[in-house]
Amino acid sequence: MLDLSTRAPVKIARVEQPRYTAIAQALHWLTAALVLAVLPLAWIAVSLPRDSASKGFFFQMHKSVGLTILVIVAVRILWRAWHPAPPEVYVPRALTILGRINHWLLYLVFLLMPLSGLLLSAAFGSTIQYFYLFPIPPFIEKNKDLADLADQVHLAGQYAVYTLVVLHVLATAWHLVVRRDGLLDRMLPRQDV
Repeated sequence: MLDLSTRAPVKIARVEQPRYTAIAQALHWLTAALVLAVLPLAWIAVSLPRDSASKGFFFQMHKSVGLTILVIVAVRILWRAWHPAPPEVYVPRALTILGRINHWLLYLVFLLMPLSGLLLSAAFGSTIQYFYLFPIPPFIEKNKDLADLADQVHLAGQYAVYTLVVLHVLATAWHLVVRRDGLLDRMLPRQDV
């Protein structure tokens, strides 16, 4: 059973909270913004009729944002390797471990989703127009079986994204509202009071 008895003092000075580096914070919020963009782009694209002139545009934007997430998350993982997460103050060890598991699963799914999407496009023989700046041609021969597999991974992965992001946001809200342990401050810039 989790021991949740370690409670933060009612008032915690912001300066006492060990924080992520400014670069880690920027990469986190950039990832969050891109995830909030990539999902509706996909929803819109799949909801449009097959013959809609806008369908291709929304899919290209979805793919472009997805590939950007891939690069940003790869940079985040490299940054994290040289700049470990700061220790959690007033957080029981079990919750720290659960939080770390969620973070690494988020990294995994944010790598897997764009990679499966890239493979899906390539296996269908589709060229990705990266924000209409330059093309990313297919890097493999057309392969329906591989495209179907990549499609299944990509579709299943969306539910992993929903689940992990909701858990991440709910855990943050719980730390903010219930525990009041200042954990969110770790991912925010310092505030001069």
